[in-house]
Amino acid sequence: MLLIKNGKINTITKGIIDNGFIAIAKGNILYVGDNEEDAIQSFGGNEYKEIDASGGYVMPGLIDAHCHIGMWEDAMGFEGADGNEMTDPVTPHLRAIDGINHADKCFIEAREAGVTTVVTGPGSANTIGGQFVALKTAGRYVDEMILKEPVAIKCAFGENPNTVYNRKQKTPMTRMATAALIRETLQKAIEYKERIEKHAHDPEKNAPDFNMKLHTILKLTNKELHLKAHAHRADDILTAIRIAEEFDIDYTLDHCTEGHLIKDVLKEKKSKVIVGPLLIDRSKPELKNLDIKAPGILAKAGIEVAIMTDHPVIPVQYLLLSAVMAHKEGMPEEDALKAITINAARFNYIDERVGSLEAGKDADIVIFDKHPLDCSAKVKYTLISGTVVYNKADA
Repeated sequence: MLLIKNGKINTITKGIIDNGFIAIAKGNILYVGDNEEDAIQSFGGNEYKEIDASGGYVMPGLIDAHCHIGMWEDAMGFEGADGNEMTDPVTPHLRAIDGINHADKCFIEAREAGVTTVVTGPGSANTIGGQFVALKTAGRYVDEMILKEPVAIKCAFGENPNTVYNRKQKTPMTRMATAALIRETLQKAIEYKERIEKHAHDPEKNAPDFNMKLHTILKLTNKELHLKAHAHRADDILTAIRIAEEFDIDYTLDHCTEGHLIKDVLKEKKSKVIVGPLLIDRSKPELKNLDIKAPGILAKAGIEVAIMTDHPVIPVQYLLLSAVMAHKEGMPEEDALKAITINAARFNYIDERVGSLEAGKDADIVIFDKHPLDCSAKVKYTLISGTVVYNKADA
């Protein structure tokens, strides 16, 4: 059992407590508030340890809403590049957990920077790339790190799949073909389900042969999972929305580089927007309208935003820096902090456990020496499921 005391606590969802206390037991938060006696009573008379956060700023562990940590291993060449299976444009059955190296040093760097949860998975070479997973950044191996698996299915619009398969002189070489392949796969899954159901009602009708790809896609059409739609350009963003609406599937718009140019549409559609990477150059045509002001423009338009690193494009430890720069360029403070905590959690349907400091949630907590949006702020402690996984004093 553990008591964090005397810190300025930003719960993210329930306000700020200037001098607060957090009681933790069995990996979960028991109490968050301003009464030390109530916090101690929540331990039921059992012994507990203390962390004195005096002068510090306490908030939920940071969440990277979209990255590829563990999929492209740090300091490795092709031998550690497990993010894209570029032999087939439709690979929904691939699972990130089978490609992640839990021993990648970047998980350590994530913890040191206060990042406690990462949503990671395949890249954007294929029109449908595979299944993402939400992981804690500490654990002996991947299976112990899983927060939710799968958490989403990745698809990609625009330049990336077209470039990959143009080299192979194979579909999809155009945006039309990318959209057509995604539609075809979704429709096949619907028909596959219909055949399964017909066989269930009438065993004399032949059951379809098991199809792992379509079986996976059913998780989208049944709304068990959402679609993480890689889309930079405004037209690709709108194509992603069009297809999602045609098939009535839940989705997030990941990257959404030109989203601020169509903010009225995104607000009307109530789209979930995950912006990033932000701290890069305009290295390809789709990034010509990249603007660090975009998160602030979207937030001020009433659109909820999460911020992503796309690690290793931006190293995961710079997730907070991305939010700092977005705030510097106009994103309100509250929105910038929500973008790397509760919004990232909600968009990935893991907010029942992480993303804010509330009784009953996982004790994933980071303590800074000052306000986290101060560029000079340093992490003093990182806790995952109530365990201290980083202590600056021991570093």
